[in-house]
Amino acid sequence: MIELQGLKELIESISRERNLPRSAVQAAIREALLKGYERYRRAQNMERRQFDEDYFDNFDVQLDIEDQGFRVVATKTIVEQVVNSDHEISLEQVKDMGGEGAELGQEVILDVTPDKKEEFGRMAAMQTKQVLAQKLRDQQRQMVQEEFQDLESSVLQARVLRFERQSVILAVSSGFGQPEVEAELPKREQLPNDNYRANATFKVYLKKVSQGQQRGPQLLVSRADAGLVVYLFANEVPEIEDEVVRIVAVAREANPPSRYVGPRTKIAVDTLDRDVDPVGACIGARGSRIQVVVNELRGEKIDVIRWSPDPATYIANALSPARVDEVRLMDPETRQTHVLVAEDQLSLAIGKEGQNVRLAARLTGWKIDIKDKAKYDREGEDTKFAAARAKAAEEAARLEALEDEYDEEYEEDEEYDEKMALGRDFEDLDEDLEELDELDSDREEDVRR
Repeated sequence: MIELQGLKELIESISRERNLPRSAVQAAIREALLKGYERYRRAQNMERRQFDEDYFDNFDVQLDIEDQGFRVVATKTIVEQVVNSDHEISLEQVKDMGGEGAELGQEVILDVTPDKKEEFGRMAAMQTKQVLAQKLRDQQRQMVQEEFQDLESSVLQARVLRFERQSVILAVSSGFGQPEVEAELPKREQLPNDNYRANATFKVYLKKVSQGQQRGPQLLVSRADAGLVVYLFANEVPEIEDEVVRIVAVAREANPPSRYVGPRTKIAVDTLDRDVDPVGACIGARGSRIQVVVNELRGEKIDVIRWSPDPATYIANALSPARVDEVRLMDPETRQTHVLVAEDQLSLAIGKEGQNVRLAARLTGWKIDIKDKAKYDREGEDTKFAAARAKAAEEAARLEALEDEYDEEYEEDEEYDEKMALGRDFEDLDEDLEELDELDSDREEDVRR
C-alpha cells in the first residue's frame, strides 16, 4: 500500500466545500489515482508495448481511509499459457499462491501496486492534482443534473451571490436541507425594476438544466418568463390550485423594446363554476391577491381578463382597459380582425408604443387592427378583404391544378419506366436464347467428332 497522509481530512474538506457526498469524492480520487498509475506505466514502458485506450480497464484503485493509503489492483483471467501478464495469469501460478480450487477461465483480483513506491507515489500525486479537480467538477455536474432535472419549469427561491459580466449568479436549492448550487440569470431574463444586490432573495423560474461539459452554472433561471406569473397566481389564488379557476393563456412583456414602456402582463382566466368570478378570484378583495404578485414582480402592471370561446368577446376583453365598441372578424382563416373603438379610446387600446394591442394579439392569437369607429369604411374594408380572399382562392386553385398535373406526369413516367423495364427483360431473354442456341451448336459438333 502507498501512504497518502491526510487522505481522510482531504475527503471531508472537499465534501464540505463542494457540497458533494463523500462517496462521490472517493470515486473521483480513485479515478484520478488510476490515471496516475496509467501515466506511470506508460512512462515506465521499457518494452515499447502498445497500450490501447481500454488497456487499463481491468485495473482499479482501492482506498484505505483508516490507514490513509491506497493500492492498485488488477482483475486477471486464469489461462493455461500467459500471453499478456497485465490481463492474464497462469493456473499454476494461482495454485502456487494458494488458489487450490481455481479453474481455467475464472477471474482473480491481484494487488499490482508498483514496487518503486516513492517514484510511483510522486508521479501519482502530480497526476492526481491535475485530474482530481476535473473529476470533482464532473461529479458535481452529474449531481446537479440528477437533482434538478425533474424541477424544470418550476419556481425556486434564489439568493444573489455575485455578478459575471451582465449575468447574475444566484444560489438555489432543490429543497429543504439540500445544499445550494449556482444558477445563472442572464441579462435578457432579468426584470428592469429588480435590485440585484448581494444576498437579496428572489423567486426564479427554472428554464433549463444544461448537460455536457460546459463551464459555469448548469442551471438557467428567469425572472421574465411567463411561467413565473402563472406560479405566483397559482400560489396566491386557492381557486387556481383547486382547479376551480384555470389560467388559459398568458402574454408577458417583461423587457419592453423601449425604456419608456414598463413591463406588463395579460393573463386570461376561466371557470366552469357559474358561482365563481374568475377575474375577481385572481384580483382578491380590494386587490389583495394581485397586489402580492405585483410586489414580487416589482410593480409590473398585470391585466386579468376573462377568457371566452367567442373570439370577438375574447378579443374585446383582451384589449382591457380600453372600451371596445365592435370586433369584426374579417378573415377567420388568417385570423385577422378589425376592432372599432371611439376616438378617445384609440390611444388606450393601442397602448404606449403599441404595447397593449401587441400583448392582446399574443394572448388571443389574432392579428388585431385598431380602427377609429367614426372614420371606419365598412364597405371599403369588406370589398378589400373579399378581393383578397378571391385572390387567395384563385392562387390555391392554381396550385392544386399544378399538383394534379404533376401527379399525371408522375404516373406517365411510372408507366414508361415499367414498359422500359419490361422491354429490357425481353432483350435479356433474347440474349439468353441466343447463348443457348450457340451451346447447342457446339454440342452437335462435338457429337459429330
